[in-house]
Amino acid sequence: MPRPTLYLAITNHGFGHAVRAASIAAQIQQLDPEILLILATTAPRWLLESYIPGDFIYRPRAFDIGVVQPDSLTMDYDATLAKLREIRDRAPQLIQSEADFLGTNRVDLVFGDIPPLLAPIAKAAGIPCWMASNFGWDFIYRPWGGEFIEQADWIADYFGQCDRLFRLPLHEEMSAFPAIEDVGLTGGVPKVEAEVLRDRFQLDAPRDQTILLSFGGLGLAKIPYENLVEFPDWQFITFDRAAPDLPNLRLVTDHNLRPVDFMPLCGRVVSKPGYSTFAEALRLDVPIVTLTREGFAESPILLEGLQDHGWHQVIAPDEFFGRSWDFLRSDMIAPRSRESLDKHGSETIAAEIVRAITTK
Repeated sequence: MPRPTLYLAITNHGFGHAVRAASIAAQIQQLDPEILLILATTAPRWLLESYIPGDFIYRPRAFDIGVVQPDSLTMDYDATLAKLREIRDRAPQLIQSEADFLGTNRVDLVFGDIPPLLAPIAKAAGIPCWMASNFGWDFIYRPWGGEFIEQADWIADYFGQCDRLFRLPLHEEMSAFPAIEDVGLTGGVPKVEAEVLRDRFQLDAPRDQTILLSFGGLGLAKIPYENLVEFPDWQFITFDRAAPDLPNLRLVTDHNLRPVDFMPLCGRVVSKPGYSTFAEALRLDVPIVTLTREGFAESPILLEGLQDHGWHQVIAPDEFFGRSWDFLRSDMIAPRSRESLDKHGSETIAAEIVRAITTK
């Protein structure tokens, strides 16, 4: 008898979508190790393996582009539009080819975060399609105007073929989807004891003077590490392999370790607006210092949600890229709302997937 099989496709943009999708996949494996996972994504395999402890099939495929960016804050609109045109031109072939793959491999359920093409692929194969996200790419592209409006309409039509959307917190309306269920925050859980990391990386500063610098898979063109000289008694943690060798900077190069593993050791996470970093920090009640980000429709929603539900600071890029990090000497701001966010989105979605696949 064939193993129950889940096909999980991840949007081709940065690391955030891969992180939250992989956190759900890890929960699925924990609930039912017999489920075969096929991950269709161009995210690096090491990133997926840092979240998913068991085996999975890695299928390097890209069904969308997200936004072409040289770093986490800079967007290339022309290159993005060119890639969108290319994907749209190839859509019929991509849909048929991948639908054939689903049928050949007896996939039971298709799950996405959040390539628009996935819904027609699943429909062509006669398989249910579920998705999870806090925004759709139509929402990102539409404010850019011009030809992006036509591309957004095309994407919204495909999202309309999705059978079930798990809408994550810090979300836009996502009105293109016909069936929406709100769930909690997704993300990984620390897998290494804090004391083990403290000893390994010689983190002896107090927690409120230990800072995680985390800017996702795209990173930043240049983090002003020279500002760390102002804080000789503090310690900073980075995953940026281009970081300089400084006495109060700890560089993490082990692909098995993730930012979420270090969050319990830190008084603050310094980041840019991004769902996965925000969600993992909020799940662990770790304060967030975030830069603003212009021209990306998701950013104001993320910033509003952070200010409502987490201890925070919102700073302009000039404050971060300037010659002083005085913001670190300022007190964090309390959340505006007393309403608590559900922190169990990964677990909820995984349980629904396992139930659907194993009760067919």
